Amino acid sequence: MLIRETVLTVLDFETTGSVPGFDTEPWQIGAVVLRHGRVSAHECFESFIRVDVTRPFSAYAPGKHHKLRSVIAAAPDVSSVWKKIEERVTGGPLAAHNAAVEKKILRQMAPMHRFGPWVDTLALSRRAWPNAPSHRLEDLIAGLKLQERIREYCPDRQAHDALYDAVACAVLLEQLLTLPGWENLNY
Repeated sequence: MLIRETVLTVLDFETTGSVPGFDTEPWQIGAVVLRHGRVSAHECFESFIRVDVTRPFSAYAPGKHHKLRSVIAAAPDVSSVWKKIEERVTGGPLAAHNAAVEKKILRQMAPMHRFGPWVDTLALSRRAWPNAPSHRLEDLIAGLKLQERIREYCPDRQAHDALYDAVACAVLLEQLLTLPGWENLNY
C-alpha cells in the first residue's frame, strides 16, 4: 500500500540502554501519526514509563534520563502505558528510525501481539542519500534543515526526547515522500 494513502504511527522509545545483568527497558515513548504523508499535529502521544529508581542506566544511553530519574520512578508502569498505546500500535503500519529498537521494545511490552508492517526511515535514508556523512536521525534532520518543521510540533524539545524523535522521524518521512520518484513509496 502507498504510504501517501494510509495512516502510520511513528514511534520512538528512549531506553535504559544495555547494562550487564539487566534487560533494556523503555523509560519514555513518543508517537505521532503520519496521515496521508503528512504529520497530524493533533495526534501525538507521549509518556514517561516507570523504571525502578535503583536500576542502572547505561552510561552510553542518550537523553536526559539522569535529570529525570525521580519523574521516571513516579511514571505509569509499562502495562498502564500499554493500555494507552495499544490501539495506536496494533493493526496498522508503524514507522521508526532504526525500527529494530522499537520492534524489540513493543515485543517486550506485548509479546502476544503482532506489529507492523514497518517502515524504517534509517534504511530509506541510506537509499535516498547514500553519500550522507551520517544517517543518524539528528544528523539527517540538521543536514536537511528540518529543525524548524519539528519545532512546530514540539518547540521546547530536542533530540533524544521520545516525542521529538518520533516527530523528527515523521518529518523525515514527509521529506522522503517529496523526492522525485519517491512519491509512490509503499510499505
